[in-house]
Amino acid sequence: MKKLEHIGIAVLDLDAAEKIFTDVLGTTPYKREVVDSENVLTSFFQAGDSKIELLQSTSSDGPIARHILKRGEGLHHLAFQVDDIQSEITELEAKGYRCITGPK
Repeated sequence: MKKLEHIGIAVLDLDAAEKIFTDVLGTTPYKREVVDSENVLTSFFQAGDSKIELLQSTSSDGPIARHILKRGEGLHHLAFQVDDIQSEITELEAKGYRCITGPK
C-alpha cells in the first residue's frame, strides 16, 4: 500500500459535521458531491497528505443510514492508494480480512 488516501466518517447531519471539522482543521471542505449509486452526500476536507470524507445518507435505507443504525456515527472506512487493487484484496483476504465491495 502506498498511502492512506482518505478516512470515511458516517454522519447524521453533514452541515453540523462540516462545522466541527472546519473548526478543528481550520479549513473548509473543498468538495461536496452526491453519489446516487450509494445514496450518499459526501464532503471532503484536506488533512495533510490525506483527506477526510464525511458521508451523510440521502436515503433512510442506504448503506450509510444502515451503518449508523447498527454502529452509530463515526468511522466508516479507510481508503488506501495502491498499485494493484486486486492483488491487495487477495493478500488481505488471505490474512482473514473481508472485502465488502470490489474494485470500481
